[in-house]
Amino acid sequence: MILTYAIATAFGIVSAAILLNAYRLFQGPDVLDRVVALDTMNINAIALLLLAGIWWSTDLFFEAALLIAMMGFVGTVGISRFLLRGDLIE
Repeated sequence: MILTYAIATAFGIVSAAILLNAYRLFQGPDVLDRVVALDTMNINAIALLLLAGIWWSTDLFFEAALLIAMMGFVGTVGISRFLLRGDLIE
């Protein structure tokens, strides 16, 4: 009973965090602010997937969250290398 309320509250809080990250992504004064907002949106999307996996009691969402985490890490490293050096491949 209480787990239902906790998951519903967590869904709301993480959804609000994604909306705030979207605001920072589009209104960020600097490119680095946008990169951090995008990385944080990735983490919040993973949190939503994990909450959905707990809500529906399935393991499929946990595997999807792991894949999204790996792609998000590679994407963040690629964007960082591009901003620091100007190209991805040396």
